[in-house]
Amino acid sequence: MDEQILKEQLNKPDYIKIFNDIIELKFPQKKNLDFPLLQKDSLSALEVIKMNKMIFGTSGNNEDINQKHRCYDEKTIKDILEYQKKNSLNNTQLANHFKLSRNSVAKWKKSFL
Repeated sequence: MDEQILKEQLNKPDYIKIFNDIIELKFPQKKNLDFPLLQKDSLSALEVIKMNKMIFGTSGNNEDINQKHRCYDEKTIKDILEYQKKNSLNNTQLANHFKLSRNSVAKWKKSFL
């Protein structure tokens, strides 16, 4: 079991280091801002998206291009579906909130619920 966890950690990028480097090299003016997520040991997929928005902001077209490359693990999918239940959202509202496809949400509900 420990070997499997170690393999997963080796396959995941070190997002904290990546974001620290981006802040240092591209956005030195944001260096003094407090980013509490960067104090954690590792980041989930939702936290990576949140950090990305905090650093780069939202820029309309750029987000559509980046959406194609998003990948969600099982824990993140369950968190998203839990968010839907907690906030009483339908599939369309959830998809709009997280910038997902309605078809992805429906598929996840079939698979995980």
